[in-house]
Amino acid sequence: MNSLIAAIEAPFLKTNLPDFRVGDSVKVFVKIREGGKERTQGYEGVIIKIRGATIGKTITVRRVFQGVGIERVFLIHSPRVEKITIQRRGDVKRSKLYYLRARTGKATRIKEKVTPKTKSTPEAKNTQTPVSVS
Repeated sequence: MNSLIAAIEAPFLKTNLPDFRVGDSVKVFVKIREGGKERTQGYEGVIIKIRGATIGKTITVRRVFQGVGIERVFLIHSPRVEKITIQRRGDVKRSKLYYLRARTGKATRIKEKVTPKTKSTPEAKNTQTPVSVS
């Protein structure tokens, strides 16, 4: 990428975004303007697609509402996107989950990624202070 373009885009890039991947269940908090008021609305679903890079990076989030599948595209560096939180990690082997569009009910479930627990050191286990008996 051209260094001039990168320098112009740099102040608009968000740095506090979590490390999300395709298959993760996320909640995207979006600023909504109704009349003269502005409020935050959460949109929860599964990421089925990530495309682009830098300022133009988008995610497509899919959810099922009243039996109808709804997909919404979010520009993640947009000022309208307040924050993104990860609800659970998905364990998938594809970069685009378009096959979820044809599935309904329990067939749309995605396996949760299991991360191994970190082993604690022996020093960490003995954190209790010894009690002297007199």
